Amino acid sequence: MTLDQQPIDRKVRIVSVDWSRLVPEEARRLQALGVDAGAQVSVSQRGVFGGCDPIAIRIGRMIVAVRRAHAQAIEVADAETLFA
Repeated sequence: MTLDQQPIDRKVRIVSVDWSRLVPEEARRLQALGVDAGAQVSVSQRGVFGGCDPIAIRIGRMIVAVRRAHAQAIEVADAETLFA
C-alpha cells in the first residue's frame, strides 16, 4: 500500500520510497526531513479542495505537506504488524 491510501491518524512505517518518481530536489528535501525507509508516519490531514493535495503527514514531531504524487511513491506497511 502507498501512503496516499492511508486513513487519517493511522500509524504506518515506510517500507520503501521510489525516489526515481520524484524530482531530485524534492527527493533530497523529503530525505532531509526524515522521509525514508523505517520511519513511522501518519496522514494527519488532506487538502480541502478535492481532498487530494496536499497531504499533511506527521513524522516524528513535525507535520510535512507533500503532494499526492509524492505520497504515491511511498510504500508503507502497518506499524504494528511490521514489527510483531
